[in-house]
Amino acid sequence: MNHVFDTEHLYKSYFKMALPVVLGLIVTLVYNLADTFFIAGTQNTDLIAGVSLCAPVFTALMGFGNIYGQGGSSLISRMLGEHNTDGTKRISAFSFYGAIGTGFVLGLMLTLFSAPVLRLLGGDADTLPHAYSYYSVLALGAPVMVVSFVHQNLIRCEGLAKESMMGTVIGAVVNIILDPILISYFGMGAMGAAVATIIGYCSSVLFYLYIVRKRTQGLSLRISDCSVSAAELRQLFGIGGTAALSNLMQSAAVILVNQYLLPYGNDRIAAMGVVMKITMIATLIIVGFSFGGVPVFGYLYGARMKKELNKLVRFTFGFLFFLAVMITLILSVASPVVIGIFLKDSALIQAGSQMLRWQLSGTVCIGIVQLLTVLFQATGKVLPSFVLSISRQGIVFLVVIVVCASLFGYQGVIMSQPAADLISALIAVGLLIWQNPMKEGV
Repeated sequence: MNHVFDTEHLYKSYFKMALPVVLGLIVTLVYNLADTFFIAGTQNTDLIAGVSLCAPVFTALMGFGNIYGQGGSSLISRMLGEHNTDGTKRISAFSFYGAIGTGFVLGLMLTLFSAPVLRLLGGDADTLPHAYSYYSVLALGAPVMVVSFVHQNLIRCEGLAKESMMGTVIGAVVNIILDPILISYFGMGAMGAAVATIIGYCSSVLFYLYIVRKRTQGLSLRISDCSVSAAELRQLFGIGGTAALSNLMQSAAVILVNQYLLPYGNDRIAAMGVVMKITMIATLIIVGFSFGGVPVFGYLYGARMKKELNKLVRFTFGFLFFLAVMITLILSVASPVVIGIFLKDSALIQAGSQMLRWQLSGTVCIGIVQLLTVLFQATGKVLPSFVLSISRQGIVFLVVIVVCASLFGYQGVIMSQPAADLISALIAVGLLIWQNPMKEGV
């Protein structure tokens, strides 16, 4: 446990952790695109829109999983830097069982309040039947979805990034195999897509449990280890809560966009649903290379290696800037072709291409916000993490979309996210100047 990461070769350690995370997130994207692709194959706009409306539910469940996954991994990585293996076992056990309990409560609440939630998501008479079919299965599978994000994060703290990726790949492969069978062959439509997704997550969870039992040294599944101090709880829920809040804000942003697009027709909601899935390509790659550094950032911070931490963060920033520019250029040029994979109507392809280019224009700013967010999370800085979690797709986005929609109408709606990205990046830099974990005494 004394040499989890090679601190003599920081860039190598970073890429060793980050690349599997990126690949795993790309596979997660395939997870989502598989549903979109096979549903879009029906050429039923109401069906496509109905499934798209449920995206915030998926994001919200992921957010609650990240309370324990990201909150636990931040705390565990710092404890590993301090060589506190007793603490890592307690935190990991609490995270696992806490996620299971939270998932059951969420599933019950989603089931009981399905009608008002679906109306809030933007459903109407045409899309509600399809949305409910997808939504109801997600509600039943909530415990599995929430807990799947726990060990996906925690095992990376011990350097098992490849195993974390493998769990995601297993789930995605199962989902992709089952999608066409359940959606088309058995004619289950939206419900079939959701069932395939839940079975895929079940497969991932079983794999992670095997890895924890057989490969990890500092993680535990024993319920007897579920003892945490008040200070540890504040850190876990403080950091994990901000990570979850970011996911919840993402869900709220999608709901808000759908509500603003509703007057322009369900075809615009369907196009934006496809665009958001495509922009996940750029976002998840940026998130992966940002989030991939968390175990190393936390380890260096816990081990009081400020010089090495500063060096690694500077390198990561430069790398992410270059990556964001390249992704933006490639996807912007290829936008009609990419949109055309999912939508066949020429007017929708044109509208979707315009939406996609606007969304991509904020990719560099997303990189700045993501890197500084995970740096604050990895080093236990709750307040800056909280501020950033409610900015880009939260309070800043809310203000921007209201103003832009009022001034520019439809164009204002689709340009609101990159405008919010720019403002949030400026806030992130200001927070770094105010509270820089790379310079303070630790």
